[in-house]
Amino acid sequence: MTVPGGNETAADTGAAKNARGPLATVLTANAVSITGNSLTLIGVPWFALDTTGSPGKAGFVAFCAALPVLLSTLAGGPVIDRLGRRRVSIASDLVCGLALAMIPLLHHLGVLEFWMLCALMAVTGLCHAPGEMARHVLVPDLAQRAGTALPRAASLYDAVARGARMTGAAVAGLLVAFLGADTVLFLDAATFGLSALLVTAGLRGVPSAEPMRDGPRLSPARYRADLREGYAYLFRSRLLLGIMVMVMVTNGLAQSWSSVLLPVHAREELGGPAAQGLLVSVFAGCALAGALLYGAVGVRLPRRAVFAAGFLVGGAPPYVVAALTDTTAPLLVTLAAAGFGVGVLNPILTTVMYEQVPEALRSRVVGASTAGVLLTTPLGGLAAGFLVERVGLTPTLLGIGALYFLTTLAPLVFPSWRGMDATPATSPAGIPDGGSVSSSGPSTPAPVPGPGGTRPRR
Repeated sequence: MTVPGGNETAADTGAAKNARGPLATVLTANAVSITGNSLTLIGVPWFALDTTGSPGKAGFVAFCAALPVLLSTLAGGPVIDRLGRRRVSIASDLVCGLALAMIPLLHHLGVLEFWMLCALMAVTGLCHAPGEMARHVLVPDLAQRAGTALPRAASLYDAVARGARMTGAAVAGLLVAFLGADTVLFLDAATFGLSALLVTAGLRGVPSAEPMRDGPRLSPARYRADLREGYAYLFRSRLLLGIMVMVMVTNGLAQSWSSVLLPVHAREELGGPAAQGLLVSVFAGCALAGALLYGAVGVRLPRRAVFAAGFLVGGAPPYVVAALTDTTAPLLVTLAAAGFGVGVLNPILTTVMYEQVPEALRSRVVGASTAGVLLTTPLGGLAAGFLVERVGLTPTLLGIGALYFLTTLAPLVFPSWRGMDATPATSPAGIPDGGSVSSSGPSTPAPVPGPGGTRPRR
């Protein structure tokens, strides 16, 4: 005998699972991707230091990887919408995986030159940002489809990224120490492939992931118009300009830490890559806790105050402590506190951006804003490598820490930042009047990297 309503209940359960599936796919693919990105974060600087012996050359490799990220985010938004977010994500992962696998392969064959390393890292930088951006801009639609509140989805997205970064960093430090940096790069290439497979299977048939078919064809004139529209929307509010400038500066400083300063400090004072992996892992774990805590109670808190406090705790202190100590324990405690501070940043920025940017413009505006906040990223590793070779590690750490501290005072000094707590007004056309807010992240594809974080994968 069939129980009345039994089939209906099973159908409802299946529908609910189908509704949640695409969001789970994006979260899982991002977790895989960022785990691999943590392998790159530790593996590539150590590979460059091992093969060249020069902090300056390691910084130049970071420059070559970061500059194409800026170029691709600067111009990629309109293309993502026309080609389709699913297709862009898949193609991005496959190209990046191939480029990363070529580095250790050429090294084993004895033919890898320094310019080849720089060129292959440039390819990964050029291609990973559009894929990261394509997944990032899907979150509001997938959250609505799954019946998940937007602040909670934004916090979950960032928490998953933090957890993956914590795991990846711990594993990467051990792998570099015991198996070598080239093995880590092979594993990173494999994570790109797995991410591509997940997106291929999990986002099939999702309308917001497919190419835009009802708009005008993408001609050079239409492409320029789309870019102008994104940038015009981006620059309409003082709050947006303030956030973009602040995150632009801090991203460059964070890049100097992750690509040069922390690896050099770990090599000279802390005993090697295993210590670096431990530090990055603890930072990421505490950032995960901060993101989860904000997801649970953040709706009740004033965004500007929490954002300012998070940046003050998570910004300058690790640089100062690293400059003043040659042991792991003080820096470990400092990075744990910094992680909690940094953990609240991306959920706040992501929520505000999702609230203010309409879906039709999201790829263009996120692309424009990501390009803005990544403007200094290529210079971070390059400048840090140059300064370490010219003036030494300790003065460089103190100088960059002081600049970081001054930058993070902006939310407390400028009145326009009060707009973070304002509910966006909606015009008759359905577009918020206050402009848009975005962040770098990877990446970010570029989440806001903290001292132990990464740029958008990117």
